[in-house]
Parts: sequence; C-alpha cells; structure tokens
Amino acid sequence: MQNKKIDLIVGARPNFVKCAVLYDVLKKKGFTIRLIHTGQHYDEKMSDIFFKDLSIPKEDVNLNVGSSSHAVQTGMIMQKYEELLYKERCDLVIVFGDVNSTVACVITAAKLHIETAHVEAGLRSYDRNMPEEINRLATDSISNYLFAPDRGAVDNLKKEGHTENVFLAGNIMIDTLKKHIEIIENYNLSEYNITNKKYIYMTLHRPFNVDNKDRLKSIIDFTNRISEDYPIIIPLHPRTEKMLEHFDIKSNLSNNIILIQPVSYLKSIAFIKNARSVITDSGGIQEETTYLNIPCYTLRKNTERPITITNGTNMLIEPDKNALEAILSDNEKTCDAIELWDGKTSDRIVDFICKEVF
Repeated sequence: MQNKKIDLIVGARPNFVKCAVLYDVLKKKGFTIRLIHTGQHYDEKMSDIFFKDLSIPKEDVNLNVGSSSHAVQTGMIMQKYEELLYKERCDLVIVFGDVNSTVACVITAAKLHIETAHVEAGLRSYDRNMPEEINRLATDSISNYLFAPDRGAVDNLKKEGHTENVFLAGNIMIDTLKKHIEIIENYNLSEYNITNKKYIYMTLHRPFNVDNKDRLKSIIDFTNRISEDYPIIIPLHPRTEKMLEHFDIKSNLSNNIILIQPVSYLKSIAFIKNARSVITDSGGIQEETTYLNIPCYTLRKNTERPITITNGTNMLIEPDKNALEAILSDNEKTCDAIELWDGKTSDRIVDFICKEVF
C-alpha cells in the first residue's frame, strides 16, 4: 500500500480521539498519511493538548480556519482544502463524526472525484435543529464508504437507502480509551481535593443549552442544587464561559462547583472514571461513561447514540425535580456488553480498506 495516499481530517477535539489509533494502524500497513487539521478548534486548550496527550504526530497541514458561523467556517474549509487537493491529490479521504470539518472535506473531495470514507456513519438524533444532524446526513449521503459504530446505525443507513459499502466497524473511540486505560487508572487528581466516587463531573457546551439565558440559568440553578450534596467539577468550555459572563450569571454558581480550564483527553477520562456520575451534553462522553460503567445524565431531549441508553448507563434529562432525584439516588444503571466495543475498530476499518478500497 506504499503508493496509496490517505488524508485523515481532524478539526475538533472528538476527531483527535477518534483518529489516534487509526493513524497508527494505517501507518503500519504502509499507507502514506497526510494529517489535515482544519483549525476548527484552534487554541492550545481545545486542540494542541490533545495531540500531545494522545501522541498524535504534528499535523502535516493546518488550514487555520478558526471560529466563524457554520456557513463561513464550512466554506473556508472547503476553499482551503480544495486548494490543497489541487496541489497534491490523495487516493482516499477519511473523516470522523459530525463537525463542520467533516462535511466540508467530504463535499470538497467528492467534487474532485476522490473517494471518501466516514467513520461513525449512521448515527442519528432525528433532530434537524442540531447542526450536527445536518452534517451527519450530508456526509453519509456523499461518502463512498460508511463505517458504522453499531447495528442501530447500520439500520439507519439502510432506511435512507444506503445498501452498498456499509460496514459494521464498531466504536472507534473505545480503541483510544482501551489503549490508554492503564494511564487513566493511575492518573493523579489529588490537586483538586476530591474523593473518588464522591463528586460529579459535568461538561456543558451545546448552543441550545448555553446560548439561551433562561435555559442556562435553569441549568445553573439545577447544578447548584446538586452541589449541596456533591461537589461538581466543570471544565469550562470557552463558549459556556463566554455566555455565563454575557448573561451575568457566572456569579450565581455555588462555592461547591469547581470551575477548571478545559482538560486533556486523559485527564477528562480520569475524572469520568473516578466520578460518582457525569452530567453532560456531549456525544462522546455518553459512550465513554457507558464503557466505564459510570452513570451518565445527558442534558438533551434526544441522542444520536441510543445504544448508550438501551445497553448503557445513559439517561436523557431535563433540569427538573425528576432528574434531581435520579442523580441523587443510588439506583444507577449498569452497562451491558456492547458488540464491537472491543478496541479493535481501527483494525477492522483498515482491513476493509485493504480488501475493498485498494
């Protein structure tokens, strides 16, 4: 495979986690890899720290698009990636997840008649108010090869008419988690003065939760109430911090809520593994808590990862009395074994590429 060139596209922190092991497996098979960082997440706390943490080589190209509206950011990525492909084509473009970088690079490559593959294909929330859902639909409709994480995702793709080159690959995030589990288990969190299983870890960043003052205030009031029983650690996403200050409600936070800067992948997983439970609006954390058998309460009305509810530890909540009772109770869900969450997804993807693509 030495003459075959593959572009791996990363742009936001979940992409870095998903590409880490796949990069290594592709390299070992002899592919020439060009790691393209779009710059969608561009500061040290949201980007560089993940490369260091996961021992991912420095990107070969950084498009440096920075932060903009969805349309502007997507357009800038397309323009810059097209210029790069005109200078040096590749044989296959691999994208991950559902961020703007994903859909932008798939569209660009497809128009230049370069084959594309989508890792994490078929996930659906069926909520088109989420920009990520639009990205998922568009990416899957264009990509030549669709690597689905579970059978529910395969079924979603079949319902949409995708019957060829759909491959049940498994959950690629578990590859990275399993690879680093020993480091995670020995991670030192003593500087935060917390006791294992006696604190709650919380992440919050989605626009529908933080961009509306009334919604954000209700979440803060809800969080303050929980903190009366358990300390809460929140790595503060730049968007959330900006809106807390914009709405002048940051001062409303309880003293038992510990705000910290965004953390590396390994530290985040260490916080999750040692927490009593997790409150989040993230997609990936729903999977990580399920794998680690940690109760997860997701501040959303839907999820593109329903397997974390049916087979895992996840529960959708609103910031209300029922959720409060659930979080403070000891009647926690436990995880069933989930098919192909085994740390070998990258191997299966590369085997497919070697046999079916080249």
